[in-house]
Amino acid sequence: MLQEKITQYTTEINDFSTENVEELEQFRIKFLGTKGIIKDIFDEFKAVSPEEKRTLGKVLNEFKQLAENKYQTLKEQDQGEITGKDAGLDLTLPGAGFEVGARHPLALVRREIVDIFSKLGFVVAEGPEIEDDWHNFSALNFPEEHPARDMQDTFFIKKGGEFGDIALRTHTSSVQVRMMEAGQPPFRALMPGRVYRNEAISARAHCFFHQVEGLYVDEKVSFADLKQTLFYFVQELYGEGTKVRFRPSYFPFTEPSAEMDISCTICKGDGCPFCKYSGWVEILGCGMVDPNVLENCGIDSTKYSGFAFGMGIERIANLKFEIKDLRLFSENDTRFLKQFKTSLI
Repeated sequence: MLQEKITQYTTEINDFSTENVEELEQFRIKFLGTKGIIKDIFDEFKAVSPEEKRTLGKVLNEFKQLAENKYQTLKEQDQGEITGKDAGLDLTLPGAGFEVGARHPLALVRREIVDIFSKLGFVVAEGPEIEDDWHNFSALNFPEEHPARDMQDTFFIKKGGEFGDIALRTHTSSVQVRMMEAGQPPFRALMPGRVYRNEAISARAHCFFHQVEGLYVDEKVSFADLKQTLFYFVQELYGEGTKVRFRPSYFPFTEPSAEMDISCTICKGDGCPFCKYSGWVEILGCGMVDPNVLENCGIDSTKYSGFAFGMGIERIANLKFEIKDLRLFSENDTRFLKQFKTSLI
């Protein structure tokens, strides 16, 4: 009786053919489903005599395999019909491919700055963004209650305690302090990173931004070394025709101090709204490291001297890409970021 069923259903499976997805699914349910014919036949097989099991076992397994192979063959055939004909697709066409990403404009500028100074032997140093009062202020010649601390509006996390005030760093100069505390000159390093200041967000200012600071400490380092280093940097970044000028300034951690301007790259020095029609744009502050700072870090200021400089990456990017709104750098607007797809350096 069981043999006759298998023979009957074998013929039905061999004769079955369809290009209809619904009919194929009915075939699967009928033969291979949890309540299908094969399941029922296997249940009947359990009740036959041991002699019949030896004969029918192989036949039953071949029957099950026949049904599975038939279903799989028709399924692949139907999928090909749906993909190639019903969907109206030409399978010989090349794939759509993946959209190429882009580096963030600030990352591009940071890398270019680092690459330029690396040619002069500068290495990259990094430090924590949450700093104590000593590394962020006191070691850099900011005495307590000194008006110079008001130059930077600080995000304080904790006031007082064993390590003094704890705050988000206002500059990457704190990395310079940590480097000098940990060793002895010579030092020649760049300190790129994010910094925080409690300022109103606008097109020209943000509560966080990115800096690159540099430090060079060795014997007989002079202001002339500082000027030549920064002149080389500007020529490499903006081109040989870029003019440079230094103006006296004040920073607690350098003496003498200066701000460096370059001829406006947008109007080429003729005057425009970006440079306020002066033809010049300030891009960084610099100066000779104050002897007090060296002594605070355990370095003999009578033997060693050095210079330091710091620049905002956003300002450099503004000049390089003519981006006039700082907020664009942190809004993650893909329309803005896609403009830099060709800048995969």
